[in-house]
Amino acid sequence: MELGSTLRDQGIRWCQRSQAPMKVYVLLYNAGTDNEGIHSLSIGDENIILMFEDEDDAQRYAMLLEAQDFQAPIVEAIDREEVEAFCQDSPYQPQLIPRDFRPSNDFERLLLAPPELNREETDWSEDGRSADVADEEADSLPASDLEALRRRLEGLL
Repeated sequence: MELGSTLRDQGIRWCQRSQAPMKVYVLLYNAGTDNEGIHSLSIGDENIILMFEDEDDAQRYAMLLEAQDFQAPIVEAIDREEVEAFCQDSPYQPQLIPRDFRPSNDFERLLLAPPELNREETDWSEDGRSADVADEEADSLPASDLEALRRRLEGLL
């Protein structure tokens, strides 16, 4: 089954590649850092990146996320083609939310209502493991070094 086919069957209007560069608004976390991430929705087996045509709509969605105790994202303008190119090289599907979008079915309502649950892991390493786990493994000391450190600390007491 094609990645987007089940979503199209549910009545969603997938965006088509645009002819001219168009700015869209996406939600970013940790913008400008090495740990920058983009907001996505996991619906079934699909991972969807929302691209808002209207900045105010993106701001409202960001406020809804924050009101549900999610990490506060920032709204960033970006070329639509850049998001689409990113999605082509990843397991994500871009979804344009048009200005003044009004959902017409249950599935489209999911696009405008932030999820109830948030993924706890937001840091990822290239090998697919959580970056926290990779950092812990890199920072762990051999047992003999830990024991020596413990004795030195106890000696300070």
